[in-house]
Amino acid sequence: MIGVARNTWRIGGFPFFSINAYLVDDILVDCGTRWEARRFLKELKGCDLSMVALTHCHPDHQGAARAICEHFKVPLACHEADRAAMEGRAPIGPDTLPIRISNRFFTGPAYEVARSFTDGDMLGRLRVVHAPGHTPGHCMFYREDDALLIAGDVMANMNFITLRPGFREPPKFFSHDPAQNRASMRRILEINPRLVVFGHGPPVSDLGRLGAFIERLS
Repeated sequence: MIGVARNTWRIGGFPFFSINAYLVDDILVDCGTRWEARRFLKELKGCDLSMVALTHCHPDHQGAARAICEHFKVPLACHEADRAAMEGRAPIGPDTLPIRISNRFFTGPAYEVARSFTDGDMLGRLRVVHAPGHTPGHCMFYREDDALLIAGDVMANMNFITLRPGFREPPKFFSHDPAQNRASMRRILEINPRLVVFGHGPPVSDLGRLGAFIERLS
């Protein structure tokens, strides 16, 4: 684990920063693909987890949820609109070839969502910010006391081909509603965080450059 802010650690896969999860206080936000369960359990050994909370239900964010929740005996939480997908009662993502391939190789087993949340709810010190579009229930998490924003996949700071840092929208074929996702990106500007961490790519504290990218899309 690598510290990115106070009481906040990044747990990432290979290549570096390609898929990120975050331990924030005692809450694990996202948990990689199903193939990463063993590594997560090793990284989290000795941690006193209280919950696994998902930014959204895609294979690279929910994959190890069942293994972690059962091992640590903690509840799983996600937005109500993604609950059916996490519990195996609805498809994960739109019916596109990339999603079908991703689901086949990376999706973790279905698991019961013990707590569903909505915009404005508090998970410990994290405030839920509903940011739909990438999935219907996609959420960001904001910690007000140090202005940390966990952006999930509303946008990325990584080129998905070269893996080099750079602001990107999520690929349209992975998103439920790309236009709605663009509107959700503007919530980052409304929140005005000091530090933004992403599901893909390194953290950013240059909010001027980030804001300019979002404004160009508008």
